[in-house]
Amino acid sequence: MQKVETSLYGKTSGGHPVEVFTLRNANGLKAEVIEYGAILASMKVPDRDGIVSEITLNHQTLGDWEGDESFLGATVGRFGNRIARGKFTLDSREYSLATNNEPGGIPCHLHGGEKGFNQALWKGEAVSRKGAEGVRLTYRSVDGEEGYPGNLDVVVSYWLSEENELTFHVEASTDAPTPVNIVNHTYWNLGGDFTKTILDHELQVHADHYLATDAGLIPTGERAVVKGTPMDFTELSFVGERIEGDFEALKSAGGYDHCWILREGEGVRPAAKLHDPKSGRSMEVFTDQPGVQFYAGNFLCDNPFGKRTGLCLEAEGFPDAPNQADFPNSILRPGEVYEHTLVFRFLVD
Repeated sequence: MQKVETSLYGKTSGGHPVEVFTLRNANGLKAEVIEYGAILASMKVPDRDGIVSEITLNHQTLGDWEGDESFLGATVGRFGNRIARGKFTLDSREYSLATNNEPGGIPCHLHGGEKGFNQALWKGEAVSRKGAEGVRLTYRSVDGEEGYPGNLDVVVSYWLSEENELTFHVEASTDAPTPVNIVNHTYWNLGGDFTKTILDHELQVHADHYLATDAGLIPTGERAVVKGTPMDFTELSFVGERIEGDFEALKSAGGYDHCWILREGEGVRPAAKLHDPKSGRSMEVFTDQPGVQFYAGNFLCDNPFGKRTGLCLEAEGFPDAPNQADFPNSILRPGEVYEHTLVFRFLVD
């Protein structure tokens, strides 16, 4: 492994310096992580002909990252995904959060609020271990930030290995009970041409059910069967094959924007596979989380990238979990440690 390179990326609008950490391996892979938002700002991977291309939707300047509204490459939290009406009750007390998203005209809280982790200034340091180089970023989300209770200390690490794996790992601890669901929100386009959509990518998701949602894209609690529907990605299928189908879940979300319930298993396990037939690039996804939100970039039209030019595979706890007792627990309490491991393995055919 080469040493992690550290340099000044730029200064925020408030004048704070932001460092960029560059990770490389011997196979030509290169990742860049910036302190602003703990963002994966770039991921470059060779294709079947050895041509190295950018495969994530990204920005070129810090000012553009500050103005981003699509969470490109970001670490989102304190709670990634949606919370109904921006409210939850914890230990008999109701909390109110910002309602910064309105699917179907119904307000909800999305990805941590108006100023979530994606807009925070993290503190990074280069780290290494056998066979991998990385960056460790820390941030304290103070009690009351965006309406959440308790001080939350968060450590996010990115690792690039000689096995062509990029690992995103999170640990967090709190001094008061609080919801936690910290999510990586990278948009992928394995073809490396952002003028083209991801509709010709093939996707497999290791899930037999998904969370049905209401008109506001909040889970109803129903674990819907994928078999026989456009939500079935149990085998590699083209993203665009059924995305415009006459299916209520797709019509209400404008395409794919749902949480698939991963098959049960212990620890880090296969979650999904993405393949671009033209470039030969594939990306396998592994996680220890119960779900993965597949978002097909249906609303990317308002930023430099066109509609569906990138897709997200967001490993996560279930959306709206603080309000749904039947969902996996999302409440972190003092003395406990929240952990989340997500691995992207890159291959070429």
